[in-house]
Amino acid sequence: MEGICTSELVVPASAIDANGHVNNVQYVQWMQDAAMAHSASLGWPYSRYVALGATWIIRSHAIEYLHSSYQGDRLIVSTWVANLQKFRSLRKFRFYRASDDTQIARASTLFIFCDLASGRPRSIPAEVQQAYRVIPEADEP
Repeated sequence: MEGICTSELVVPASAIDANGHVNNVQYVQWMQDAAMAHSASLGWPYSRYVALGATWIIRSHAIEYLHSSYQGDRLIVSTWVANLQKFRSLRKFRFYRASDDTQIARASTLFIFCDLASGRPRSIPAEVQQAYRVIPEADEP
């Protein structure tokens, strides 16, 4: 569906923790990677935000782990923008194991659009807002 960015990854040995499954911190890294890839695919790589004098900062993350994943698992990561307000945006994520279509985790990140120089929130410019299609909850994967 347009507006939803999907990528794949294979779980490396370096992502595995002492319990033998993917460490919870790794999902946050994958969320950031997916968000940046989605933004870049829409014509907004990080360098373009820098040229605009702005950046996205993270206000909060929420992750619900539904199943474990393991070294060698091929994961499908989907991300989309769930809402876009004056200076904030909620981005959602889903992680699925490709071999059996099991949902591994669902997550969200609340981003705040900020001025690079001051670090203070600023309004999201129309050109940035227009790049993202907001996906309503009824259309989420």
